[in-house]
Amino acid sequence: MPYDTQPIASHFIDGEYVEDTAGDVIEVIYPATGEVIAKVHAATPAIVDRALASAKVAHAEWAAMSGTERGRILRRAADIMRERNHDLSILETYDTGKPMSETTIADATSGADALEYFGGLAGALTGEHIPLAGGDFVYTRRESLGVCVGIGAWNYPTQIACWKGAPALACGNTMVFKPSEVTPLCALKVAEILVEAGAPKGVYNVIQGMGAVGASLVTDPRVAKVSLTGSVPTGKKVYAAAAAEMKHVTMELGGKSPLIVFDDADIESAVSGAINANFYSTGQVCSNGTRVFVQKGIKEKFLSRMAERMGDAVIGDPMDMETTIGPMASDRQLQIVEGYIAKGIEEGARLVKGGKRLDKDGYWIEPTLFADVTDDMTIAREEIFGPVLSVLDFETEGDVMTRANATDFGLAAGVFTADLTRAHRVVAGFEAGTCYINTYNLAPVEAPFGGSKASGVGRENSKEAINHYSEVKTVYVSMNPCEAPF
Repeated sequence: MPYDTQPIASHFIDGEYVEDTAGDVIEVIYPATGEVIAKVHAATPAIVDRALASAKVAHAEWAAMSGTERGRILRRAADIMRERNHDLSILETYDTGKPMSETTIADATSGADALEYFGGLAGALTGEHIPLAGGDFVYTRRESLGVCVGIGAWNYPTQIACWKGAPALACGNTMVFKPSEVTPLCALKVAEILVEAGAPKGVYNVIQGMGAVGASLVTDPRVAKVSLTGSVPTGKKVYAAAAAEMKHVTMELGGKSPLIVFDDADIESAVSGAINANFYSTGQVCSNGTRVFVQKGIKEKFLSRMAERMGDAVIGDPMDMETTIGPMASDRQLQIVEGYIAKGIEEGARLVKGGKRLDKDGYWIEPTLFADVTDDMTIAREEIFGPVLSVLDFETEGDVMTRANATDFGLAAGVFTADLTRAHRVVAGFEAGTCYINTYNLAPVEAPFGGSKASGVGRENSKEAINHYSEVKTVYVSMNPCEAPF
């Protein structure tokens, strides 16, 4: 490889790289070629214990620092990340297969935004004074939770490592982060940069592994908080395990989000929104608007223009800045997507464009456009997590809102219309945590991100995240003699 992807060691614990070859080997595969580009070892019980012990010890020092001091370190880490954006983007591309045209603007940069934003908030995390009658008063303290566990997904490894780490550290917590075994490389660089920026040893640790390692972290009594990004089935298991021990939990899970296009919408803008909602990162985005409801009067015009613009997609070498579509992240995910495409055809959906696996090394598939999809079809009900766009017809607002909400998921939803009164009415009616009007899939760190129903618990980003990584202590102060009935 023209870039050294093999990490110094598999884990980053207590401020340094750590190896333990007794752990199972995890091969890191470059999705564009199928080539093994690195190997790491899963954490053994000894590694898990070492990481948690390091985070537990570091918590006392880190929490005792002022928020301003902690924030200064996070902001310095953000600066380093931006300075190294090119190299970090190359690593992200090798880890995920996403093209450099995406990773240079959406991954390490997003991670840096989170570090900067929460670094800026850290010094402003205060309690309040509550005066009471007779001179008594109450004051509150916002305190850290302790050791937090972050469990990442494979689609945005750098971003997720920072989205979880930045608010946790800003509040005075320490973290043990387990990236997905599919994309284990990027989080190590986040840990390395935080130490370089001045974070004390043990504040942010990274260990590798599969489900068993994650389970051992979730149930450890030293852990106060668990934050997972992943699938709904995994989320339910982790949520149940954490709840059994009364741990704080944030779950950012999957979706089958609706995107509604009314007949007064700007077609070009709506097509752009649907492209971003289905084909960015080769469709491997949890909030994707994969059920595109198009009002009947413009359906054929929408389909025609979508097919034309899909023809402009550049499928090729992810390292080429002209490339706009990369491979699937893994052979397993490619097979899952192929299965859904076959199911769509079998159940009577009209294949308008794409849908074929490319005859080349790696995990490549064409962006796929289905029309005449009905609500009961498998591709309209189940999360595919690939570049498959399903267009469904609708006639009236009332009808489409009922259908849009007829799902167990509730992560995101969007609407395209020139009627802003209708737009606000529609988003008020969506049963989803993150909604869009005349755009889709933007996630600035200043705004809360998360879902409702089966799509998650809690919010990431914004000031809302502070509430999920800290707790309020109430202190009642009496200025009067204490009385009792006897």
